[in-house]
Amino acid sequence: MLRSRIEVAIFVTRRRRADVLIVHRSPPQGSYWHVIAGGVEPGEELADAARRELREETGLVAEVGRGERAVSYTYPLTEESPERRARYDPSVVDVAVSCFQCEAPDGWEPELDWEHDDYRWCAADEAIGLLFWPEPREVLQELAAR
Repeated sequence: MLRSRIEVAIFVTRRRRADVLIVHRSPPQGSYWHVIAGGVEPGEELADAARRELREETGLVAEVGRGERAVSYTYPLTEESPERRARYDPSVVDVAVSCFQCEAPDGWEPELDWEHDDYRWCAADEAIGLLFWPEPREVLQELAAR
């Protein structure tokens, strides 16, 4: 099944946003630091997709967003590798991402799925420096400023 042009990104924090979770994509999906993210399935609401991706990729069952203003961004699919572009309908030229935030319990640690091979809890500034894509860096800067 081809992916939708709509995705979600989840910014997981703990200790009142002092720590930010970043995850490392495992090859062959790339090899870079990112936040929890994934596609929205047909008929799925954005918040439901965010909760599903969070559970699938980390094992955390949590509310997302908590009524805060949603942040979103769009990225061009044309800048992705041919392998990644092949996952989408050829008519898709950009992907819209809706971002969510959730607070994890202080002692919680993620149980990573096959998509990730490492994770880190770090301060927002350190996470911003490690994140590969510019758009999640910008969202995290906005989140840290709140």
